[in-house]
Amino acid sequence: MSDDPYKVLGVSKTATQDEIKKAYRKLAKRLHPDLHPDDPAKKAEFQDVSSAYDLLGDAEKRRQFDAGEIDASGQERPERHYYHQYAGRDEGRRYEPGAGPEGFEDMSDIFSDLFARRQAAGGGGFRQEVHARGPDMRYHLEVDFMDAARGGKRSVTMPDGKGLEISIPAGLRDGQTLRLRGKGGQGYGTGPAGDALVTVAVRPHPVFHRDGDDIEIELPVTFDEAVLGAKVEVPTIAGTVSMTIPKGASSGHRLRLKGKGIAAAKGKDGDQVVRLKIVLPDRIDDEMETLAKRWREHAHFDPRKELRRKT
Repeated sequence: MSDDPYKVLGVSKTATQDEIKKAYRKLAKRLHPDLHPDDPAKKAEFQDVSSAYDLLGDAEKRRQFDAGEIDASGQERPERHYYHQYAGRDEGRRYEPGAGPEGFEDMSDIFSDLFARRQAAGGGGFRQEVHARGPDMRYHLEVDFMDAARGGKRSVTMPDGKGLEISIPAGLRDGQTLRLRGKGGQGYGTGPAGDALVTVAVRPHPVFHRDGDDIEIELPVTFDEAVLGAKVEVPTIAGTVSMTIPKGASSGHRLRLKGKGIAAAKGKDGDQVVRLKIVLPDRIDDEMETLAKRWREHAHFDPRKELRRKT
């Protein structure tokens, strides 16, 4: 991986977190191993991009990198590493470059968590081994609108080539991050593996649009259905249902199907909002034209009267 994660993502060092996220998503879509199953170079490039985002996508890690505290792989730089000496000398202290004796801190409590001591073979001193949790790894995944709305499973190929089945919870939102326990970087020593953090992008749907837990659609209706009222079939994310259009409905009229939106994990399920749109046939026949002329001659309805009043 490059020593400069900013170059890997193609962003400046002054880029915002949102700009970094957008750059990562763009590269991840182009380089994902599912699109290049037989291209090891693309796979390696995708791993570099993922590693760069794992660093810069985390505001705290980015701060540490910019300050020179960690390197591009997320590891503490050599001059800031803890140094270890045998028992009977200054153990459990940290050195900060340029600091005098007062710069040393007692880190015994931290070391008690990070290191397990064991007696060195053939000696009276002690040797220390690192046992630490592995790093979290970040990934990007696109899912279909219906899978996000209703839930499902998705098989994906991770950057290391391993296959993984991801359970998509119903109601998943665009930009939401799923945490897969133990699917991240390998642990150090006997430490556990890190987690995989999968940020989801939901593909738009040609019919359904999400607003919170509500689903919105635009439903075309005929002139006679709007004037006389009708019972019509309406698609929902759970299947087709029957809905009554009231007599005299106009374009833009909104009807609500209770509980037909996103199923809520807690509380009330969302609704489906149906917005009517009156659609005329491509060809107006003589009968419809005659009817319209007769209505115009006798009607005194002005739909733009309120608009003129307000302007």
